[in-house]
Amino acid sequence: MKKSETDINNRQREFYDSKKKNLPTRIWSYFRNGALNRIKKDLGVEKDIYDLHLSWFGDLSSKKVLDLGCYSGNNLSMHLAKNSKSYLGIDLSSKGIGNLSNRLKKVPQARAEVINFLSNKFIEKDFDLIYAYGVLHHFNNVDGLIHKLNQKLKPNGEIISYDPLQTSTPIKVIRTIYRPFQSDKDWEWPFSRETYYKFEEAFNIVERRAVLGKIKWLPLLYLLPGSEEKKIDKAKNWHREDWEQSALDDNYMFSCMHLTMLMQKKD
Repeated sequence: MKKSETDINNRQREFYDSKKKNLPTRIWSYFRNGALNRIKKDLGVEKDIYDLHLSWFGDLSSKKVLDLGCYSGNNLSMHLAKNSKSYLGIDLSSKGIGNLSNRLKKVPQARAEVINFLSNKFIEKDFDLIYAYGVLHHFNNVDGLIHKLNQKLKPNGEIISYDPLQTSTPIKVIRTIYRPFQSDKDWEWPFSRETYYKFEEAFNIVERRAVLGKIKWLPLLYLLPGSEEKKIDKAKNWHREDWEQSALDDNYMFSCMHLTMLMQKKD
């Protein structure tokens, strides 16, 4: 039986509020949120991403900002809220939005709402910036998502996204094996090549960077003989190569695990 969008949204809300995961999902989360996040922090990958997003924000003082799927606020939500002309954070979770609303009490130009981005009840539009950190891959209907994003942006409006890729062969194989057991599989759709090219066709991709290309192999590098210092230096060089080459070469980008993009609405 085909699952309804309402059913999926309700289960997605419950999943993020309760944090209940089955054993395979906990193992994958340990790898993704544990080992990989430690690598990202230790090698400066995470900092590079946030610094890049800050530079992409530019001067927010005249911008109307939508923080899409923000739950209780991501790492840059408060920066957006405090520095933009107006800020709206939306999410399916009343728990997450309740927490964010409490954080925004002293920010008069900012508010948070529980609402489905694709719903006809969400009527606000003309956003200068839509910030979607780890969000766009939750939508299975990419065409519908792109249509809605275009509806909500003002002319020349921008989107900043950050999402997982499923284009590296070893990662695709691992995800394929894991997917039947995945607790959140109904709303987890890492970008394929086709997905990326749909966004490229619909928007002007002003800039892009991908991470965790070569350095996703760092855990294996640690198994080899040699000093830890030399291995870290090697991994930092890998990250710089991932960072620079992914901006220029599609095939290199597709060898990485995560992609961030600055996209602009076409005329």
